[in-house]
Amino acid sequence: MTTHFADRLADAVRRAGNPLCVGLDPRWESLPKAIRDRHDAGSLDGVAAAYEAFCLRVLDLVAGQVAVVKPQSAFFESCGPAGLRALQVVTRRAKELGLLVVLDAKRGDIASTATAYADAAFGGTPVAGTSLPVWDSDALTVNPYLGRDAVEPFIRSARQTGRGLFVLVRTSNPGSGQFQDLDCGGRKFYRHVADAVTAWNSENIGASGFGDVGAVVGATHPAELAELRTAMPGVWFLVPGYGAQGGSAADVAAGFRKDGLGAIVNSSRGITFPFQPDDRAWEDAIVAATRRSVSELSAATHG
Repeated sequence: MTTHFADRLADAVRRAGNPLCVGLDPRWESLPKAIRDRHDAGSLDGVAAAYEAFCLRVLDLVAGQVAVVKPQSAFFESCGPAGLRALQVVTRRAKELGLLVVLDAKRGDIASTATAYADAAFGGTPVAGTSLPVWDSDALTVNPYLGRDAVEPFIRSARQTGRGLFVLVRTSNPGSGQFQDLDCGGRKFYRHVADAVTAWNSENIGASGFGDVGAVVGATHPAELAELRTAMPGVWFLVPGYGAQGGSAADVAAGFRKDGLGAIVNSSRGITFPFQPDDRAWEDAIVAATRRSVSELSAATHG
């Protein structure tokens, strides 16, 4: 029997001793020169190969220090078919290293299209009575704008395979308030989304007290993060915006329960690109940035 997603996530965070999630957002101009020099910048195949080589090395450097990684599919998709193959290789390697994988694709569609997205993310594409694995991720980010019928195929597929979702609720981007802060019946729109996520999550609670439908809540809105932690006690949070986007360890502290569980905090550029491309010690810089973030988050969430 597959262990409940929320329980696997709680166990992984406890083993790592910290809630850090490493975002994998490869960019050609930021890659170490040593890697770029080995690959052809004149073809998408070459760029994808460089992305794969870099991300695989990052995984080796952070494995054992963190519990979760979050590949952003857009950067891989931008390289075409070769990029998608690279994403598959990176995802498989992360799982081999014992890391949980959150596929950041922000899917949002209806009916059979949503089902196809969900099958690819989780159990695999059904063909001739069998399922062929694609991404085999542990969780997927989902946009709820189209409503419950659009989210339902993702929930169903996740529960059939013991996986989880992180639904956009209060995002970290500067323009998030354009819609999320709209007054809807005396409450802001994001609070209505939060209520829906809380209800979906309550349908399948694990032994840890958390469910399998999490929420994306940005570190750049610490007051709302604290508000939503109170309103959504059994919901795992994925917290972007820490590090390069301006959110501090103190900003994310309100997203946790007293036992240090309840949120995973993503850092992408702050962990993967804390160096200049011509820095020969780029691997040491990644290790140091990871340790620094682990220390900051541990102090803020257990202090």
